[in-house]
Amino acid sequence: MATKSSIHIKPCNIASSEAHNRRTAEYMRNIGESRIYVVPELSTDNEQWINPSFGTPELRTHYDNIKQIVKEKTGRAMQEKERERKGKNGRIIKVAGCSPIREGVLLIRPDTTLADVRKFGEECQRRWGITPLQIFLHKDEGHWLNGQPEAEDKESFQIGSRWFKPNYHAHIIFDWMNHETGKSRKLNDEDMAIMQTLASDILLMERGQAKAVTGKEHLERNDFIIEKQKAELQRIEETKRHKEQQVSLAEQELKQVK
Repeated sequence: MATKSSIHIKPCNIASSEAHNRRTAEYMRNIGESRIYVVPELSTDNEQWINPSFGTPELRTHYDNIKQIVKEKTGRAMQEKERERKGKNGRIIKVAGCSPIREGVLLIRPDTTLADVRKFGEECQRRWGITPLQIFLHKDEGHWLNGQPEAEDKESFQIGSRWFKPNYHAHIIFDWMNHETGKSRKLNDEDMAIMQTLASDILLMERGQAKAVTGKEHLERNDFIIEKQKAELQRIEETKRHKEQQVSLAEQELKQVK
């Protein structure tokens, strides 16, 4: 079954995004045994692009620069945290904090190139003024199958004696701010639907159904990872308990022999 186009945008966690996207040595060490969704030998197929006009390789530095721009342009500090205000009817309304840097997770095909995703990012910038800062293509993530793939599964492949189901995707880090006004870009549901169509057209993929049609939430990268980690940890825990039971039985038998 062919993968359908899909893009999910959320506030970028600048504290962890770059480590994951760049596959830093420290990141790979920290995930340790939970590296069930990353196959290091496939990481050579990953690609990345950093906007040459970015000015700094660090997202934290860029974030701090945006805070300064907001202060200069609006005269107010950037509101980073969620806050509450009272509406006209007296009800409390939660107002989200500013998200000047956002991360899009975009499903891609096995043969999608960096140039393809850059073209998508450039079109987003032309239409809405959101500027791509970084692009990462990840072709080393996925999950291990319990057995052989189903007949219609044309993407899974064998690594050694096991079958691997890849999760081909790209991360696009956007600067979501208007640097002339110091205010955040405003995209509505219609804009996001158009963005989904752009991804389909540019990446030559079948368009995925809108969330409003399917009633389903997009599965974020972290949700995917956590789901697979939990399953693997459960398997490890069950194996551990089984071994402990075997050791306990062996010890009891030894005591009886003595």
